Amino acid sequence: MQIYLPIAEVSVNVFLLLGLGGVVGVLSGLFGVGGGFIITPLLFFLGIPPGVAVATGANQVVASSVSGVLAQFKRRAVDVPMGLVLQVGGLAGAALGVWIFNRLAALGQIDLVVQLAYVVLLGSIGLLMLQESLRAMRRNRSPRPGARRKQHVHNWIQRLPLKMKFRASGLYISVIPPILIGMGVGILGAIMGVGGGFIMVPAMIYLLHMPTKVVIGTSLFQVITVSAFTTLMHAITNHSVDMLLALFLIVGGVIGAQLGSVLSGRLKAEQLRILLALLVVVVAAKLGADLLIRPADLYSIAVGKQG
Repeated sequence: MQIYLPIAEVSVNVFLLLGLGGVVGVLSGLFGVGGGFIITPLLFFLGIPPGVAVATGANQVVASSVSGVLAQFKRRAVDVPMGLVLQVGGLAGAALGVWIFNRLAALGQIDLVVQLAYVVLLGSIGLLMLQESLRAMRRNRSPRPGARRKQHVHNWIQRLPLKMKFRASGLYISVIPPILIGMGVGILGAIMGVGGGFIMVPAMIYLLHMPTKVVIGTSLFQVITVSAFTTLMHAITNHSVDMLLALFLIVGGVIGAQLGSVLSGRLKAEQLRILLALLVVVVAAKLGADLLIRPADLYSIAVGKQG
């Protein structure tokens, strides 16, 4: 069943869109990511223009994150104060990111920049996460008495001012690092259409040393507000949000997020990390190949509308 998307100006199969939304929803509940890092590239592959894919992908991230965070709240796995601090930085970063996006669009460079950003960021972060996950699995298989790492060692982070107690995470740290992390994620979310969970989750684990059990829910809690704000800004400034496309993605995403939340409680933390790392690397490799491989048709004539 084909449906015409008025803003994207392409025709796409309805069940394919529902399936994509479902996959992203599962990722949201399973890994604590909004899913934009996977839905936006997949929309590229379907022929959706990058500008529309970024803005609409952010819209779908909101729905998946809401569904996922509700399940995490039931498990008491959300650090609300930490999420609010992350949101402060995220909103500021999103506003800056939308401005950068519009400047690049005006210069006609947004398509190339978005795709290159995905390749570089997903590739580097995915490889780092994969390396750390494999090390963690090896340590757990052969534990050595007396070789345990000290918990809550924050080095330079611990010495920063403006400290705040986060009871759910068992931390007493400065609010500066979470704000900066949120700001960076907000900028990426506005430019790339991602919730930023694929960066925020490892940052919360390895930089802030938050327990894995509250990282997923807290990440989703932050993603909701920042992605909603990003979508609103894109809709107002460049009118690139395709609501019909978003509707089908949201329906699939809400259902998939509930399934992902159930699965997350049945997998070990190390298994979750390595699965997410592998997924990120695969997506980066596919995007990189599309940029490097010579297309069959070197020239094409763009058509204004497709029936």
